[in-house]
Amino acid sequence: MADFETPPASGRLPDSVHEAVRPGTALVRLETTGSREGVLDGAWWPRSRDIGEELPALVRALSQHLGPITRVGLDAAAWDELPVRLVVDDRVVHIASFPVGDDTVLITRGDRDHFSLLVVPPHATTEAARAAMAQAVRPDNVTQAVQILIDTATDDGTGTDGAGMDEGPRA
Repeated sequence: MADFETPPASGRLPDSVHEAVRPGTALVRLETTGSREGVLDGAWWPRSRDIGEELPALVRALSQHLGPITRVGLDAAAWDELPVRLVVDDRVVHIASFPVGDDTVLITRGDRDHFSLLVVPPHATTEAARAAMAQAVRPDNVTQAVQILIDTATDDGTGTDGAGMDEGPRA
């Protein structure tokens, strides 16, 4: 996550744009309204399909603003390997495999509070990734994740969103 300023007193995240991103940080945006009425609650742009490398940064970024993350639901086919749990900052995060498609990740905070994030493919260009992430966090968004990826040209047309492709350099 980019260096965000302190969250407003309302508990909502600032509506910042990602500028320079340090290695080991997560590129993630969350809807900044309290209503959570959109189809998606946010978006995540991992750098690779290695969940062991990518997930800890996401969990840390989300935990900082949302509190402890207890479970992450992913599509096993979209990742190189999928463990059943990871330990992030001395907390166990359970990983569940669901056929949700590689365009979403389901995050659980506590027992029942769920967040659905668009997953931008690692190979996406910076412009396409930013457009997809911006659409995903719009409070009035009614577009499903897969359609956002198609509309913003982040989908490579194979239906796999580039899974297994070389990621190439990022701007």
